[in-house]
Amino acid sequence: MEQQLPQGINIKQIVDIVLRRKAIIAGCLLLAMTAGLGGYFTQPKTYQGRTLLSYQQQSISPAKMSPDEQENIRQIVSTLSEIVTSRTNLEKVITNEELYTKLRDELPMEDVIVIMRKRIQINPSRRGDTFTVTYQTTNPSKVARVTNTLASGFIEQNMKYREEKATETSIYTQDELDMAKVILDKKEAIMRDYKLKYYNEMPEQRIMNMTRLASLQIQYQSRQESIQDLERTRVLIRDQIEMRKQILNSLAYGSVTRNNQPVRLESDQAKLLRLGKKLELFLERYTDQHPKIKSLKKKISNLEKRLSANKAGTTADTSTTSPTQTLDTTLFELQAEVKSIGLSIKKINKEKVDTTNLIHQYEKWIGSAPIREAEWSALTREYGELKRHYDFLVSQNLQAGSALNLERKQKGSQFKIVDPARTPTKPISPNFKKIMAMALLGGAALAGAIIAALEFLNTSFRDPASLAQTFGIEVICSVPHITLKKELRRTRIITSIGVLFFLSWAISLSVVMLYFWQKHIIIL
Repeated sequence: MEQQLPQGINIKQIVDIVLRRKAIIAGCLLLAMTAGLGGYFTQPKTYQGRTLLSYQQQSISPAKMSPDEQENIRQIVSTLSEIVTSRTNLEKVITNEELYTKLRDELPMEDVIVIMRKRIQINPSRRGDTFTVTYQTTNPSKVARVTNTLASGFIEQNMKYREEKATETSIYTQDELDMAKVILDKKEAIMRDYKLKYYNEMPEQRIMNMTRLASLQIQYQSRQESIQDLERTRVLIRDQIEMRKQILNSLAYGSVTRNNQPVRLESDQAKLLRLGKKLELFLERYTDQHPKIKSLKKKISNLEKRLSANKAGTTADTSTTSPTQTLDTTLFELQAEVKSIGLSIKKINKEKVDTTNLIHQYEKWIGSAPIREAEWSALTREYGELKRHYDFLVSQNLQAGSALNLERKQKGSQFKIVDPARTPTKPISPNFKKIMAMALLGGAALAGAIIAALEFLNTSFRDPASLAQTFGIEVICSVPHITLKKELRRTRIITSIGVLFFLSWAISLSVVMLYFWQKHIIIL
């Protein structure tokens, strides 16, 4: 009947098992340490190169069109990482540095590049504008050179990328500016032609047109009144002409009458006095340039000249002047005045026609102003946005040009190597401590598995309680194991040999590890 292990195992039983199986535990641990040491020696040593770079922001900021505007260090590093670790760049590094010569003979270049890309790590820092470039390989003399080459690639690609981006931005803004200028010039040409064609009908001319229209209407009314005054004056002068003609006829027959009434002849002095009073009345109503004023002044001047001539002449000459001659001269002057008034009326009528045409023209312009206002509003509806867009593009183009010049002079933001990679003296793998710790854990696990299997297969009872529990009987007494002297001597010999063997094994391992540690083959 197979024995089953008890479900409950106390600490005393565990200690008893460990003491009984101590040889298995020691052997498994030493075997595991030996295997771990052998594994450490057989694994290739991997070295790591590390370069620290910083991203220096540009000190000159000519515009917002800078290539790193709205970008942070992580975005820039992410973009450049794809460029630096591209197939073209990595293939160039592999060829120049003569890396993976054996792998290149066995694998295609694509697989070699994938292997190298896995050994490259680019890690931006959480704080600050710094990041690290690390590269791992088995050749310590090349790892630093390759790492620095990759870091230099960041600097070169960053400058190239920024200049290309600034160039593309400058070209794009220039193209957009040229297109906007063509559209704006066409729009301004249409607006200019429209304004030149309908200048007097534009809304901004309405107030001036209304003022001019009111002035023309006043001029028209003034000319109308002037014509009426001249007509009345002409009627009066014609009456005087008729009267003069009657006087001449009466002198020819010896009597002068008007409406069957005798007419008294007016002397030059009386006439001069009458014309002076008439001039005073007209000056109150008209200006000096009025035709009536000019005519009266001319008459008064002629009368004054004639009176002066009469006074300077002799009495005999004066007595010989006949009334008929005086009347003939006056009649001639009156007829000339009538003719002059007719010419003035004709001239004023012509001016009145011109004024009427101008009034109609201004009324037409004023009436067309609302229509032109609506047409102008529709024509200029998009002009404001086009002008603002053009001004914005002009500003953007200037900023893009400044940014491009800045990048060409290498005054923009750029990467700088703060801590270059150096030739490593200590490999990062294999990790001796980690391998030995894993070996000890593996040995302990192996020992535990072996002990558990042996205890499971062992059917002997170690204490009365196990026997009573298994068979359900009460144990009355137990007889201890009695070891004979011969058996005791053999046990001691075997134990001594085992202890010496395990001690020799442990010491040998320690000596080997110490030796290789001093030779820097084992690196802690």
